[in-house]
Amino acid sequence: MTTGITPSQIVSALDKYIIGQDKAKKSVAIALRNRWRRQHVDDDLKDEIAPKNIILIGPTGVGKTEIARRLSKLTDSPFSKVEASKFTEVGYVGRDVESMVRDLVELTVNDVKQREQVSVREKAAQVAEERMLDLLLPKPAAKPFPPQEGEMTTEATAPDQAAGTRQKLREMLRKGKLDDRFVDLDVSEKSMPMVEIFSASGMEEMGINLRDMLGNIMPKNKKRRKVKVKEALKALTEEEAQNLVDMDRVVKLAIEKVEENGIIFLDEIDKIAGKNGGQGPDVSREGVQRDLLPIVEGSTVTTKYGPVRTDHILFIGAGAFHTVKPSDLIPELQGRFPIRVELDSLGSDEFYRILTEPQNALLLQYIALLRTEAVEIVFEDEAVIDIAKTAEEVNNLTENIGARRLHTLMEHLLEDILFAAPDLPEDLGSGDRRVVIDAAYVQEKLKDIKGNEDLSRYIL
Repeated sequence: MTTGITPSQIVSALDKYIIGQDKAKKSVAIALRNRWRRQHVDDDLKDEIAPKNIILIGPTGVGKTEIARRLSKLTDSPFSKVEASKFTEVGYVGRDVESMVRDLVELTVNDVKQREQVSVREKAAQVAEERMLDLLLPKPAAKPFPPQEGEMTTEATAPDQAAGTRQKLREMLRKGKLDDRFVDLDVSEKSMPMVEIFSASGMEEMGINLRDMLGNIMPKNKKRRKVKVKEALKALTEEEAQNLVDMDRVVKLAIEKVEENGIIFLDEIDKIAGKNGGQGPDVSREGVQRDLLPIVEGSTVTTKYGPVRTDHILFIGAGAFHTVKPSDLIPELQGRFPIRVELDSLGSDEFYRILTEPQNALLLQYIALLRTEAVEIVFEDEAVIDIAKTAEEVNNLTENIGARRLHTLMEHLLEDILFAAPDLPEDLGSGDRRVVIDAAYVQEKLKDIKGNEDLSRYIL
C-alpha cells in the first residue's frame, strides 16, 4: 500500500478516471486511510481493529467496479473481483466460497513473482548469455590420453584461443549479428493430464494439489528444438529468472500483502439476498450468505501456499438492489458491511464529462485508435453533447446500463469510419486524412435508433 496517501489524494486520483460519485469515493478513501492508520497503532490493539466493509448500491454502469479496481491499482493492493451469484445456482452446487481467497492469493503470488523476476532480470540475462555462448561454442572434448614426454603440443595456447573466440561471439551476440542463427535448445514440456476430483475442500484446490504432487514425482519431459538465437536467449533468460527467484520469500510476501492489504470485490451481492426465506431458491441464497459470513467476519482459509487469514481483508460488496434491499441480507452479514453508499444514476451532463474529461476518456481512445491509420478524427462540442443526450434518452427508453451505453453508441456512430479508415483519401490541402464529427452527423447516424424503441433494444 502506498505509504501515507491521504483521503483527499485518493479522491483526486480517482477523479482522473471516474466522473461523479463523490460519496462513494470518499467512503473508499476513508477505508483505505484507516488501513494505513491501523498499521501505525500499537500491536496490542492492531489486531482488534477490523476493516469497515462497504456496500455500493447503484445500477449497472455507474462506476462501482471501476472505483474498486482503480483503488487497488492506486494503492498497489491485491485485488480480486468475484460475482456472488457464482456461488450458487438452482440445481447446481456452485463454487466454494473460499475459492475467492485462494484466487486472490494465486493472483498475488504471480504478481510478486513477476516483480521479483524483473529485479533479477539483469543477472538472469548474464547467466543466459553464458549458456548461449556454450551452445554456440561447445567446449572441446578432452583427449583420452595425455601427451607423451617430448611430444610437440599447442594445447597451451588453446585456452587463449577459445577465450578469444568466445569474446568475439559475445560481441556479435550483443550486437544482434547472431539473431537469425539456429541453435539446438532443450525445452521443458508442461503437458500434465487434467484430473478432476470432487472433495469437501472444493474441486479447484484438490486439482491444483494433485498436479503439483504429480509434477514433483514425475520427471519433466524435455524436447530438443531448433530455435533462433534471439528466441532462445529470451527463453533462457526467462528460465534463469525463475531459477533465481526465492519462491519461499515470494509466498511469504504475497500472503502478507493479501492479509494486510487485500481487497475482494463481491459483485452482484443483491442476487444472493432473498425477500422471503423458506422456499425455493431463497433457501440456497441464504445458504450462500451463511457460507460467506465466516470469510467476511474473519477466518483462516487453507490454500496451496499455506493458511491465510481474512480478518483484515477489505470486502466491497456491490449490487443494483432493484428488487431487494440491503436489509434483505441476513442480519449477521449486514453487520459486517457497516458502510452503505448509494451511487447516483448518470445523466447527460455526466455522460458528456465521461466522454471528455478522464485520462482514458472514450473520445481519446477512438482518436488514438484512428491515429494509427493516419486518420485525424475531430469531435465538435455540439456533437459530443448530442451523443450524451442520446445516451440518456436510450437508457430511459430501454434498460439503464449507465456509462456502458456510451460504448454501444460510439461503436454504432463510428462504424463506417472505423471500417473505411485504411482506404480514406488524403486531404489535398493539409496532407492529412481528417474526419470531423459534427452534430448533423450524430443526428443522422442515431436518428433511427433514438426514434424506434424496438430498434434501440435490438441494436443497443
